[in-house]
Amino acid sequence: MPHVIYVAIGFPPAAKSSAHRMKATANLLCEQGCDVTVVTISAESWLREYGLDPTLSDDVNPRIRVVELDLSRDDVDPDIRKYGWFRARHPKRWIKHRRRREQRPFPEPVFGAWRRALEQAVLDIHDAQPASLVLVSAVPYTGLAAAWKLWKKRGVHYAVDFRDAWSLDVIGGGEAFPVRSRRGRWEKKVVEHATRIWCVNEPIRNHYARRYPAVAERLRVVRNGSDLPPTMQVRRPDPETGLTFGYLGTAAFPIHYLWNVLEGWRLARTSAPVLARSQLVFRGHFGWQAADMVDSRRALLGKFASEGVVFGGPVARVDVATTYAEWDALLFLISGGPYMTSGKVYEYMATGLPIMSVHEGDHGALEVLRGYPLWTPPPAKIAADLLAKSFAATARTVLSTTEEQREAALVHASPYQRKTQMAPAVCDLIESLDDPPRMADHNPDAATNASIPR
Repeated sequence: MPHVIYVAIGFPPAAKSSAHRMKATANLLCEQGCDVTVVTISAESWLREYGLDPTLSDDVNPRIRVVELDLSRDDVDPDIRKYGWFRARHPKRWIKHRRRREQRPFPEPVFGAWRRALEQAVLDIHDAQPASLVLVSAVPYTGLAAAWKLWKKRGVHYAVDFRDAWSLDVIGGGEAFPVRSRRGRWEKKVVEHATRIWCVNEPIRNHYARRYPAVAERLRVVRNGSDLPPTMQVRRPDPETGLTFGYLGTAAFPIHYLWNVLEGWRLARTSAPVLARSQLVFRGHFGWQAADMVDSRRALLGKFASEGVVFGGPVARVDVATTYAEWDALLFLISGGPYMTSGKVYEYMATGLPIMSVHEGDHGALEVLRGYPLWTPPPAKIAADLLAKSFAATARTVLSTTEEQREAALVHASPYQRKTQMAPAVCDLIESLDDPPRMADHNPDAATNASIPR
């Protein structure tokens, strides 16, 4: 039975969007007969940084062993009683010095200092129960150093789930760093010796294929997907009492996007009577602990409370379907361009509800949204007057939707169930264990440029 060490920082109960992909991957590995050991950090650390959803752990396969490392981010600790004199008096200089120190072991801000602990963890796990494969879910990218160490010291092959990309700015669309930089040299050696490299969409896969042509045959597109049941109950819209537009997710969008959405909503309410009686509800994690108290997005939502804008806080995973069932339309608000897809779009489509897009016109989500029959495409630009028209158009869609249209929407969404998307990739990963070794694999040191930092 293969033993897979899965470096998955953000595994449940961490309330991160990536936790769903990590959980599905680990569960599918178990279903395929693997022993799985997950390496993550403690729940207490996630409570400080992002938040917890204990219900996310409910359907984690009980065979999965979870190793929680004693790692945390002191830079987001809200307890000022723990601050030293320098941090308290010169917070900007303190964080600047800290970011420099963090990148000495590994070229990644915040998490570079975790390198030694991650490396030692995978070595200890392997020595206690020999592993057949290490799978790293990045970010943090520091986990790549752990996979490299085990391959170099023990000859254990590894695979990388980039989810997005390291050397690509998925928001801005340009190169994040050159190949010959320190980060570039790390990425190059890790990618070129990986048995598989997963990306969430075709544009990101193409980026890596262009950057590292030798690994093109080992690159796989492994999309995210929906975890909602194939069918779910939705309510019947009532124009007399008003409609409910909903957003569920994290605050992963620029604040000026949100400002234009809220201004567009206010304008739409002045010209569409049904919207004047309606609500715009935001749910999800908009910062946590210290960030939760000062987040400007939360404050902005509060300024529009008189316009029917409501912030309802996070939603436990077990309550997601019932939350969607309370809404009439969904607001798909996200940053990025052609390299960004978002896992949320698959879940939104799986509801069969009307979806209003607010993002750039060349966004990667267009690839999956095109053909969804209850979709309001993004306006030419993210401007309040144009978004007001989008709100009005979406309201008309809500009130005119037929059962046949909703069925067609669910048919469009059905191929994007998470298990449907991920199961073939997991099977392929396990089959890769039988691949013949590549010549460079016989001597990792010989295959590595001597100038690459260790």
